[in-house]
Amino acid sequence: MSGILYLVATPIGNLKDITLRALETLKEVSAIICEDTRRTRILLNHYQIRKPLIAYNEHNKFTQTPKIIAILKKGENLALVSDAGTPVISDPGYYLVREAIKEGIKVSPVPGPAAMIAGLIISGLPSDRFVFEGFLPKREGRKRKRLLNLINEERTIIFYESPYRIMRTLKTFLEIFGDREIALCRELTKKFEEVLRGKISEIIEILNKKLEKEERIKGEIVIVMKGKEE
Repeated sequence: MSGILYLVATPIGNLKDITLRALETLKEVSAIICEDTRRTRILLNHYQIRKPLIAYNEHNKFTQTPKIIAILKKGENLALVSDAGTPVISDPGYYLVREAIKEGIKVSPVPGPAAMIAGLIISGLPSDRFVFEGFLPKREGRKRKRLLNLINEERTIIFYESPYRIMRTLKTFLEIFGDREIALCRELTKKFEEVLRGKISEIIEILNKKLEKEERIKGEIVIVMKGKEE
């Protein structure tokens, strides 16, 4: 009988944001599949969990997936985690989950933190209907094409963005969507958690002032943007 592939949500920042069931699962599985073994080991060391780690990322997913499926088919239970938050959302875990399902292997969620939900609930923007767009394409042409398809979207829109591209992305937002309300959430659940709320132009001005003071913009960013007015 095949083992179970557990999808275990881990903290997005504060290591205390982990469920009892997640800790129990990580302690009981045969091995843990993770994107970055160094980051996952920080969490495991904090909770004194000693388990073999299997590196799984965009570069090796095609070679690693058959090996992982073979382990599961032997009856071993495995846990899949992401670098932070809920696995499969904006990470290569989707491919593994899809292949496991094709092979008739049970996939079980161990729910917990997700940066997109954390950003949405503190944004102050409508949360009854929303759409998650994840990371935008790095190439400007592809990014603009994706954004142009969202001009008439009435639901709240959530994006992930890198601190290195945030200024360029906000300027593109302003050009395409106009001066809409957004919430820019950075370092969520960490010591220097910051939420900037206001019009896109206002947030650009705030970030420009930071850069003028030679303050680096750090941490992964969640952008929550108000949808088009009906």
